[in-house]
Amino acid sequence: MSAEVSPSGTSRINPLTRIFIMLIITTPLLLSLDWVSATMSLSITILAALLLGVGPKRIFGVLWPLLLIAPVSGASMLLYGAEGGEVYFEFWLMTISDNSIELSIAIMIRILAVASPVILLARNIDPTRLGDALAQILHFPERFVIGSVAGVRMAGLFHDDWVAMHRARRARGLADRGRIAHFFTMAFGLLVLALRRGGKLATAMEARGFGRAPLQGAKRTWARPSRLHSADWQALGAAAVCAAIPVVIAVLVGSWRWFGL
Repeated sequence: MSAEVSPSGTSRINPLTRIFIMLIITTPLLLSLDWVSATMSLSITILAALLLGVGPKRIFGVLWPLLLIAPVSGASMLLYGAEGGEVYFEFWLMTISDNSIELSIAIMIRILAVASPVILLARNIDPTRLGDALAQILHFPERFVIGSVAGVRMAGLFHDDWVAMHRARRARGLADRGRIAHFFTMAFGLLVLALRRGGKLATAMEARGFGRAPLQGAKRTWARPSRLHSADWQALGAAAVCAAIPVVIAVLVGSWRWFGL
């Protein structure tokens, strides 16, 4: 991860460790629908990011889309959540009660708590290092890993292609039509460009032997070894502790409620 976005602590650990940390932190949140555990988990995530060197402005710049998405989910839960306690508003299928208000708050905080560590940890992961880890540590098939890494690398060019196509269309006087028609025209052009580039990339990789299986008895070699070191195990242990604290506190205060119950 680049230094401008990722904390220096996470840049030293294996990219695969970050994936495991995401699973460790978010899995308990998927089992419950209470605001206490979600609030504690979100607080721990933001505090950890600050301690690892991510500034408040950078955190807000990365997570601000969640502040727009969470209220939408909370509004639907507020109007259509299960009834319980005092009813404040009722019209047709819409009911606002004590239980629906609590569920609405819990679902909004839960979205922030689940998505925040994923966005902070996954942003700017080096696909090459991640591919090395998937192939050498988890022993995923080499062809799948190499193809996935190449695809992720090409996906990073979409923005540049979009800008170049937009400028080219403006230079030819074709960008003055409606926004909707312009968007679909650009999207179709980007799709055609991506298919052509993918075909050329697949041909080039096949010509260089990426698609061939190793000879019998031979073992594929890798330019960069990928291993889990002590820093990775320490990070996983810290993530397990951070994931357990919100669950324990929610159970102790009696707010823990299994999802769907």
